[in-house]
Amino acid sequence: MRLPGDKSIAHRYAMLAAIAEGKSELKNFPAGADCASTLACVRALGVEVTKEDSRVEILGRGPKLARPNTTLDCGNSGSTMRMLAGILAGQEFECELRGDESLSRRPMERIIAPLRRMGAEIESAEGGRPPLRLRGAGSRLRAIDHTTPVASAQVKSCVLFAGLFADGTTSLTEPARTRDHTEIALRGFGAEVKSEGGQIRVAGGQRLHALQAEIPGDISSAAFFLCAAALLPGSQLLIDNLLLNPTRAALLDVLAELGARISIIEVNDQHGELAGRVQIEAGELRGISISGMLAATLIDELPVLAAIAPFTERGAEIRDAAELRVKESDRIAAIAHNLRAMGAQVEELADGWRIPGRQRLRGGEVKSGGDHRIAMSFAVAALRAEGETSIQGADAAKISYPEFFDVLGRLAQA
Repeated sequence: MRLPGDKSIAHRYAMLAAIAEGKSELKNFPAGADCASTLACVRALGVEVTKEDSRVEILGRGPKLARPNTTLDCGNSGSTMRMLAGILAGQEFECELRGDESLSRRPMERIIAPLRRMGAEIESAEGGRPPLRLRGAGSRLRAIDHTTPVASAQVKSCVLFAGLFADGTTSLTEPARTRDHTEIALRGFGAEVKSEGGQIRVAGGQRLHALQAEIPGDISSAAFFLCAAALLPGSQLLIDNLLLNPTRAALLDVLAELGARISIIEVNDQHGELAGRVQIEAGELRGISISGMLAATLIDELPVLAAIAPFTERGAEIRDAAELRVKESDRIAAIAHNLRAMGAQVEELADGWRIPGRQRLRGGEVKSGGDHRIAMSFAVAALRAEGETSIQGADAAKISYPEFFDVLGRLAQA
């Protein structure tokens, strides 16, 4: 199989293409609602965007975007809101960013604080939540040295994007290494970015040039198929053009530690991002313990790993993942509730779960809570459960992967 392009890369490429000079061509652009929100916001800022199937062309405006004549609707996409805010901080106009009900509950103070220090004016709803009313500082934007209290690639991206417009050099220090797509994308568009230890630095005033690139397959979407193949005896799955960025590929190591047989057949470099062909075969799944920096690295993949944990020999203990409580849903509570609905024992912790192994799950009625990763995680668990499982709100999968259930059905019957 081949997967739609990685969403994290697609968001960043689309935003940087908007402020670059020239026409960027992005192939294998994902069709999910989140990336569509980014493209819609970019269009509203006066950027010409053409999309045909999975190919997107973006005619950049350079550093000065147009004042939108409507609210910027970020839909369900926290990536859109947090990262785009950094670019808007360097503009000369005022605008408003809104999201759906789920996004409106998510914390934004972590980007509001550094952008205010840089000189942008931001108003928010109670608790630093959306909607955000943002007035850019334009040429008055100041460079800062910022240390993020929580490891967050979205916050890092927001601050570095703002740093492109600031007077001076902006530096950001993070407590743990996060995915480095922003640094790679900035370099791909021609910016100079310096990374040393946990600090990343970008100088203001740099001009970006257009990029022609194919976006590697989304490894966070691949996680569901990889876990399904690991879980079902006799399975073998080959995925072409899969993202293998070291800050994202820890899932492959975890699945190998669980007992799946994984082979990386080829690797190539695509504008600084690694991609390749990966084969996975089912094995006897032993069990896993995840905490600390590994939990932060796997934050998007933890729900599906938890969903298959009851079928392993020793189960799983997953800690240091409290960030899951402020995603599209409270994913820690949702996983615990749905596993219990399928007859599993699970201990819900403040920052994760303890899930015993050697359990037999029965089909039941589970709820997505409007969260795409919860819907897809329990589709995987349902493949091994006894009886039929009904997933309420399964259409949430369209946020990231509209074709997910069709593809899963074809693979399961192959």
